Amino acid sequence: PTFNYSSPYWTNKATFAVEDGLEGLTEKESKLASYWNTPFTKICLGMTINGNRRWMLLEYKADSLYSVIADGQSRNTTAGIENWKSLIAGSFLQPYCNYESFNINFINPPNFSLRARLGLAANNQDNCLSCDSWIGFGVHWRSNCKTSEAFRACGNAFMCGNNVIDNPAFGYILVH
Repeated sequence: PTFNYSSPYWTNKATFAVEDGLEGLTEKESKLASYWNTPFTKICLGMTINGNRRWMLLEYKADSLYSVIADGQSRNTTAGIENWKSLIAGSFLQPYCNYESFNINFINPPNFSLRARLGLAANNQDNCLSCDSWIGFGVHWRSNCKTSEAFRACGNAFMCGNNVIDNPAFGYILVH
């Protein structure tokens, strides 16, 4: 995907498919100049799976999305696990850790890593270094549970248990 964790589009000031971004809420990937030049106090996050689009509001004040993502520094958010889960029908997040942030970066070599540009990491224990479930945007995740590795622009996953969940989604990040 164009906007997985390691994509340079998260850390540069280059546009991508501007025409597609100006069409409205389509399922065409784009990045507009508003990523680095628009201050905001609220972020509207959306995810679409099989035509079902859901939204949540994240209160956060910043000079731009670029200013909170490009440097890779973790910045906590406070939407809460239920708001994140509301983005995808049937989503699943484990009950512990519940770390939500810009630039999640948990690396526990060689078996576990979770990196996300914006999202929530969850686990079956308070230790966040071995997160088994997540929801978010711009994700790279690795787990030894099912020998899994995922690169996602957006979605929700849980791979360590009887009910494997892998929900790639189309994502929207709108600022106000």
